[in-house]
Amino acid sequence: QVQLQESGPGLVKPSQTLSLTCTVSGGGSITSNYYYWTWIRQPPGKGLEWIGNIAYSGGTDISPSLKTRTFISRDTSKNQFTLQLSSVTPEDTAVYYCARETGGLIDYWGQGTQVTVSS
Repeated sequence: QVQLQESGPGLVKPSQTLSLTCTVSGGGSITSNYYYWTWIRQPPGKGLEWIGNIAYSGGTDISPSLKTRTFISRDTSKNQFTLQLSSVTPEDTAVYYCARETGGLIDYWGQGTQVTVSS
């Protein structure tokens, strides 16, 4: 059973950079073929928003609306991948999820972590 766990600060000040890490365990290697390791968020009272992913190959794909502020990377030795979102505003307040995507579908989710942007 693949498990994903988000970690990072729950409070970030405006204009700073939000950094979250997702640790993958339970046999799911982030370098396994055809899996995409994904970040998704849900602002309060709104729907899910796809942020981007990092592929098994290491390539990344970022939502056009967030592309200029988003960087996704990985540490294969720790089986982790990381989200960095710069210049945050209160509109970036959301529950952030990491997930595994394959064939266009999400098959495993992390439990989610609340991030609040506030001074």
